[in-house]
Amino acid sequence: MQLEILTPGKTIFSGKVNILRVPGTKGPFTILRNHAPIISSLDSGEISLVTDKGVDKFFFITSGVVEVKKNKITLLAEKITEEQ
Repeated sequence: MQLEILTPGKTIFSGKVNILRVPGTKGPFTILRNHAPIISSLDSGEISLVTDKGVDKFFFITSGVVEVKKNKITLLAEKITEEQ
């Protein structure tokens, strides 16, 4: 799946991922390959992903929106920081 994580100022992440976990406003959920199309608002919390190379990455967002369509994921975040 192709993932783009964007803020108003810049692109935070752009690349292929196998798994994406996000803090939805109605509860956390996981996005895998061939996920049904969805648009969801996001609460503050942790975003975790596994790249196609098997690398785990973690971010913390304050709020945002995610859209999934045809294995393309766009995540728009108001503020985001990468966790080490």
